[in-house]
Amino acid sequence: MKKAEATRLTILKKAYELIYINGYQTTSIDDILATTKVTKGALYYHFKNKDEMGVAIIREIIKPKFLAQITRIFSLETNSVEALYIMVTMLLSDNEFMKFEQGCPLSNFIQEMAPKNIVFTEVLTEVTDEWQKIMVSNIEAGKKEGFINADVQSKSVALFIISSYWGIRNFGRMDSERNVYRTYLNELKNYLNSLK
Repeated sequence: MKKAEATRLTILKKAYELIYINGYQTTSIDDILATTKVTKGALYYHFKNKDEMGVAIIREIIKPKFLAQITRIFSLETNSVEALYIMVTMLLSDNEFMKFEQGCPLSNFIQEMAPKNIVFTEVLTEVTDEWQKIMVSNIEAGKKEGFINADVQSKSVALFIISSYWGIRNFGRMDSERNVYRTYLNELKNYLNSLK
């Protein structure tokens, strides 16, 4: 990797970490410069402004990691109903990409930036649409294999699961014991079983 590419990637990764912990709007360019140890000139060589960098974080850091986790779940040898449950359980688990206390990085960006910036809305919609397509494909496969009732509306189920996941992720930030996650996962299992 060339030095300029490595610098750009370092900026994106470090900025992502700061934004994930502190929020996009409260993280300043000065905060990013202090963390990345790059000059202002170097930062502006790679990005015209903070919003361009924010969009790059979503496209180049969040989107690939988020969708790779989901794709990996659906590639497992399991039935489609179990795969949906495993996906949500995995998304609620602490890992190197997502932490319990900070919530879902995709959802965080949606809450902060989608109402304020059309470019953010477009890129966030891209990620959400891809996630929904992956789930719809899984649900349709489950219908063909007999794991899911043929009358189930695949897009509606995917939308419901995404919406409920984002909701519980945010609710969970207030519950250090994670009791809300356990309650939610029990109810999600009941809902998914109703699709059979």
